[in-house]
Amino acid sequence: MITTLAIANYRSIRQMVLPMARLNVVTGANGSGKSNLYRALRLLSDTARGGVIATLAREGGFDSTLWAGPEVISRRMKSGEVPIQGGPRREPVSLRLGFCDEDVGYGIDVGLPPPQIPPPDPPSAFERDPEIKRECIFAAPVYRPNSVLVDRRNAVVRLKDDAAGWTTLTGKLRSFDSMLSELSDARRAPEITSIRDTVRAWRFYDHFNVDAAAPARQPVVATRTPVLAPDGRDLVAALETIREIGDGPALDSVISDAFPGATAGYSGVDGRLKLEFRQPGLLRSLSAAELSDGTLRYLLWCAALMTPRPPPLMVLNEPETSLHPDLLPALGRLIRRAAANTQVWVVSHASRLIAALKEDPACNAIELDKSFGESVIATQGSLEDPIWKWPER
Repeated sequence: MITTLAIANYRSIRQMVLPMARLNVVTGANGSGKSNLYRALRLLSDTARGGVIATLAREGGFDSTLWAGPEVISRRMKSGEVPIQGGPRREPVSLRLGFCDEDVGYGIDVGLPPPQIPPPDPPSAFERDPEIKRECIFAAPVYRPNSVLVDRRNAVVRLKDDAAGWTTLTGKLRSFDSMLSELSDARRAPEITSIRDTVRAWRFYDHFNVDAAAPARQPVVATRTPVLAPDGRDLVAALETIREIGDGPALDSVISDAFPGATAGYSGVDGRLKLEFRQPGLLRSLSAAELSDGTLRYLLWCAALMTPRPPPLMVLNEPETSLHPDLLPALGRLIRRAAANTQVWVVSHASRLIAALKEDPACNAIELDKSFGESVIATQGSLEDPIWKWPER
């Protein structure tokens, strides 16, 4: 389980260190930075898939994803004595992401390439293409030079060896590749393999498509589906997989919790499955094409959260979308049930869902606010921040 998440210089987040629990809910007004926090988590997950630089490019390029305010917002700026303005840069341009679990921590530092002297003629088209400057895997709970297990500086990756001190794994790692995605030596560097496999297993669900042509409304090939696809295209197969190799009675319970007496089943023709939704009082079942957006979306959340193969972390972005407010307490209970088997991160602004999640005494509620353009944790003072130190370049 992740215990600490750290982000620096990403969009509206200048510096944020968050404590993490088994169940986490992120709230705040529109524009407070909830989406940026969610996107930072996705960006961190892309490091293990070899896509962190490509993701920054898709977001508009490195410059558009960097914190746009001053390096330091001084007391005089906050009091209004002087305008908020930048000064001479003291630190290198740097976007940093990191996390720590019970055993190890990981941090990545992305920056700009150094200027070439003399400049090339003709100039390179990629002179603003960001580079990975440093990556570290260190022993929990906090980075210290003597706690580093694997260290990457620019192209060189070194492994701490108790007998020989430091051993070089490679000196040729490309500037746009993460060591998590490029290096795989389970015998010599099990820490890299462990972190990579964990991060790759994180699961993100964001705004299921439920319109008339949505994939979730179509029949699917009958194949066991322990993990629901991000777009929900294999909904009926995922539900039936839960019945066969997961907790079928619990699935029936969470559906009935939202729609008393209702059940979700299937009909099969020529190896294809079609969803059938049955409700008391109706003489026939309803197909997926007939279901309301809210009903279909709730079934999608049932399939995602009742998975028989729970990930180490499941991230849900505004799961209340399209749901009637009366369904939100049931959704909250469903999420709380899932949090018994996986760490859950929920971004929401629905008061009834938030209240249902907070009924769990272990729920970690994080309320974001924006002060002088910077996203901050409204209820957390600087002395309450978890201990975190960034590796230096």
